Amino acid sequence: MRRKAGVGAIQKQKLEQEKYRDKGTEIQENQFEQMSKQMDTFRVNLEDFATKHKTEIKKNARFRRQFTEMCASIGVDPLASGKGFWSVLGIGDFYYELAVQIVEVCMATNYKNGGLISLDELRTRLVQARGRRKEHQEITNEDLLAAAKKLRIFGNGFSIVPVGRAS
Repeated sequence: MRRKAGVGAIQKQKLEQEKYRDKGTEIQENQFEQMSKQMDTFRVNLEDFATKHKTEIKKNARFRRQFTEMCASIGVDPLASGKGFWSVLGIGDFYYELAVQIVEVCMATNYKNGGLISLDELRTRLVQARGRRKEHQEITNEDLLAAAKKLRIFGNGFSIVPVGRAS
């Protein structure tokens, strides 16, 4: 005959389950701690990289786009922060300055086009307004789109309107 599980067996099973739960929690805490350390190390390395290549990021549109895409892919937005390390680097300042200039161009051409302007015409006008001096960064359409996104905080008054091309 087979004996049924007694009170002792049930208590032993509960004790084992508690040990598994405790061990799982311990492992999870260790993994979280290790991941936090890795993220801190990564942040420091990213800040060092940005400091080292600050001039290149500001001057070279392609490098700037690749840098911001890399940051976005890992969940870091150096353009979003107005405080701390990224603001000291001035990486986001380029886009905020460009956003102000976009508004200026749209306001200046409002009497002619109602404030609607193609990306290419906007870029041409901004390049002319900024001058072709060495200290000014090259402006790409991607830069214009990134700067225009910063204007969303002002509501629907400033936005990008996609217009389809006829084939």
